[in-house]
Amino acid sequence: METVKLIGTPFSFFTYRVIWALKLKGVNYEYIDEDMSKKSPLLVKYNPIHKKVPVLIHGDKTICESMVIVEYINETWQLNPLLSTDSYERATSRFWAKYIEVKSHNTWNVFCNTGEKQQNAIKESLEMFKTIEENALGENNILFGGENIGLVDIAFGGYSHWMEIIEEIVGVKLLDPHNFPRINKWIKNFKEVKAIKDNLPNRDEMFVYVKNSRERMLASP
Repeated sequence: METVKLIGTPFSFFTYRVIWALKLKGVNYEYIDEDMSKKSPLLVKYNPIHKKVPVLIHGDKTICESMVIVEYINETWQLNPLLSTDSYERATSRFWAKYIEVKSHNTWNVFCNTGEKQQNAIKESLEMFKTIEENALGENNILFGGENIGLVDIAFGGYSHWMEIIEEIVGVKLLDPHNFPRINKWIKNFKEVKAIKDNLPNRDEMFVYVKNSRERMLASP
């Protein structure tokens, strides 16, 4: 059997997308912790173009970019499929996963900016959440994929655990339960799934790490 290795960082929700997919599929893997401040020769070897995590190594094959890796995992291991067999439903899932990928940088800009740039990022983030609330989550859906975790749940998964920490550090409430009841219900349901619940970073440790990261970014010229 070909070995599976994952190069990642402890508090990256991009890394956790891959971890969740591997856990849901029951795939045994070796986790390799990467220090992004140094970028090891191993990372440069396996992702010479972007030099970023996550990187999945499956035998002699290397796959980069979190959602590309998740789709590769889904197609390689058949247990617990993350996409429907229906072509329209697959296309719809890929549409929303792509939408989240394109728009989620706004939330990052809330985190790493202040002043007018941050206010613009807050506005864009709220528009993204409104679109997802009203169009992507059905009224009776437990998760984006219905009753089981799918591609869109994994794409949006970072908002389940990371968002409340960002909100606390920045001092802005974005995912207000009154404004976004479906998303908040989804967060609760998502985090109750065993593969997710058992594979979330320690909140206190992550809070310190994320807070220090923001301070460093704001202090840099």
